[in-house]
Amino acid sequence: MKPIRVVVQGALGRMGKEVVNALCQEPETEIVGATERNVSEDFLALPDGSGSAPFSTDLDRILTDQQPDVLVDFTIAAATMPAVRIAAKKGVNLVIGTTGLSATDLDEIDRLATANGVGAVVAPNFALGAVLMMHLANIAATYLDYAEIIELHHDRKADAPSGTALSTARAMAQARGRPFLQPPAPAQPAGSRGETVDGVTIHSVRLPGLMAHQEVLLGAPGQTLTIRHDSISRESFMPGVILAVKEVVKRKGLTRGLAALLGLEETP
Repeated sequence: MKPIRVVVQGALGRMGKEVVNALCQEPETEIVGATERNVSEDFLALPDGSGSAPFSTDLDRILTDQQPDVLVDFTIAAATMPAVRIAAKKGVNLVIGTTGLSATDLDEIDRLATANGVGAVVAPNFALGAVLMMHLANIAATYLDYAEIIELHHDRKADAPSGTALSTARAMAQARGRPFLQPPAPAQPAGSRGETVDGVTIHSVRLPGLMAHQEVLLGAPGQTLTIRHDSISRESFMPGVILAVKEVVKRKGLTRGLAALLGLEETP
């Protein structure tokens, strides 16, 4: 079987470099092109020493010339959405790990993917352990009425709360069919309790030395349940990226998150 041909957008970013390295080590994938906002060379040297890939600021040209099967994007929403519009129209499947995409953005990705007969996997977190954490939190949400989330990330993370925390809170409320209860508390200064989503208060921590960590705390009278996941390095996301690249070529339309790819839920 021929390897899946992949172009990586944002190949010199922190996640982009990890993605390039992981794809080079996977025998079922082949990097055939890369893009970056600023490029000084026409080719990107591949880290495994196997050669190089065409490198450009012009995504349209790279996709036209290289005709990849999949575009992988871990950049920012302002760069991702133009890339989605270009790639979908060229019949290129999409794997997106960009955070900060709005509901309107996701709806547009779904429309473009469906209209052009391609697949799109958009996930807030590609660490398989984090997906399992969210799945277990959804199960627990049915039985415990109170919940809070503490998410901890490195100090260079732009968004807060994290996309994973927001997705976790919304999915937990959906699983139980109603918002969580909020315990009565004395009056407190505005903003001291974090952001509340469907009854779940989310606390965001940003510090040097952290990578990506999330703790879901559920409570009931006389007991608590804690579900925690820690990503120690960015390589924790790579098995999920490889899984998404292999699966997206088999799908049409938008798949949100990796749970469906792992058989934890049906594809929407």
